Amino acid sequence: TFNPAFLQKESSESSNRRQQASALLAGLAKKFNNPRLATLAYQVQLDAFTRVKKAIDDMISQLLTEKGDEVKHKDFCTGEFN
Repeated sequence: TFNPAFLQKESSESSNRRQQASALLAGLAKKFNNPRLATLAYQVQLDAFTRVKKAIDDMISQLLTEKGDEVKHKDFCTGEFN
């Protein structure tokens, strides 16, 4: 069953604030014909995704490092048995 008490309020509030800030900056960019403000508006909107991508990239690099360490350990153990 659906329980509205489990909804994430802060995430949606943050998203709404980000969307409002992006809309405001985009409106100002259009009003003053300023491409830098337009770029900033776009970056504000995509900032959340940038953080998620960075976190995923960090996790992948950590897993690759662990994989390399485990391969070295396996090779060492195999060498000791032979």
